[in-house]
Amino acid sequence: MDKSRRKELQEAYSQIKIFMGVIQIKNTVNGKIYIGAYPNLKNKWMTITAQLDMGRFANLELQKEWKEFGAGVFEYEVLEQKDAGELSDVRWEMTVMEKVWHEKLQPYGEKGYNRPLR
Repeated sequence: MDKSRRKELQEAYSQIKIFMGVIQIKNTVNGKIYIGAYPNLKNKWMTITAQLDMGRFANLELQKEWKEFGAGVFEYEVLEQKDAGELSDVRWEMTVMEKVWHEKLQPYGEKGYNRPLR
């Protein structure tokens, strides 16, 4: 690959927008939800389903019910997203966004898979 083509591809790659945000995974059988915030939402559902299929998802209760009920009963939704390139502190913004959704949806106990944020 010549240098001009490489530079062109690098420039195109640098222009790709990265969106961070908050997602929800919902069990349609029992209505329980999981809320999570991630710095890059691109292909996030594919990554999460792969982790769940391999039995390696961090939330053990969601992992257990994924195995029990099967993938077909779970729905994925992006609740909120922002262009990460326009933010100076993505981690802080994720924390704030996730906290708002936790307060709004209360995904704890019988309603969800999360533990209250501190």
